[in-house]
Amino acid sequence: MHPARRRLPRRKLDGILVIDKPREWTSHDVVAKLRGHFRLDKLGHAGTLDPVATGVLVLLAGAGTKCAEYLIADEKEYRFVMLFGVTTDTQDITGTVLARAEQAAALPREKLEDVLNEFRGEILQTPPMFSAVKVDGTRLYKLGRKGREIERAPRLVTVRELVLEDYNWPRATLHAVCSKGTYVRTLCHDIGQRLGVGGCMESLVRLRSGEYTLEQAHSLSQMLMLTPEQLSACLLPLPLRPLPPPRTQ
Repeated sequence: MHPARRRLPRRKLDGILVIDKPREWTSHDVVAKLRGHFRLDKLGHAGTLDPVATGVLVLLAGAGTKCAEYLIADEKEYRFVMLFGVTTDTQDITGTVLARAEQAAALPREKLEDVLNEFRGEILQTPPMFSAVKVDGTRLYKLGRKGREIERAPRLVTVRELVLEDYNWPRATLHAVCSKGTYVRTLCHDIGQRLGVGGCMESLVRLRSGEYTLEQAHSLSQMLMLTPEQLSACLLPLPLRPLPPPRTQ
């Protein structure tokens, strides 16, 4: 028999790492890749990004994982492209097309601006079937993949800013600042429904999560080329917020 392979100890690092998440990677994929590559003891994230999205993914190393509940609650800032005339089951471009409004005439910019006014401030959103929200203990996306759709309770979210940056039918580029729990793809879907032509999210970049910005972010490929010592130098200090009390048994 070969001698048992010696297991290397896990590295203990504490801090915040801001990653520019690549498209087609899940947030969990990024965490698992870095945790395994650098043999990190603890690594998590503060707010999921869909695979179709890119941009700020805040990773929490070591003691940073205790800050998760605070950082997840921070407001988020996005730039996204909405495609009019296409409705999908996932509410983004990756889903199965449910309806097309191919003959729809281009909507005047003024009409779109008027409808956007209805989606600023506190609004009700129904979580999409393809989301990680739990209903009766089951993730909605698991039911969605089986072709099932169940009733979901709408949630109150806040869209503090919603600005039309560019409009060239059938696409619009928008900038949004919104609260925790806001689904941008649902925002696209609901705006499309309100306009009567349907719509879905074509692309999304998270520009900011709380105090962490895209300018601070490192690409995943850059991180994987670093030594553990260089990775440590990339960590930001933990936020100056009170940590939750330890759980009692």
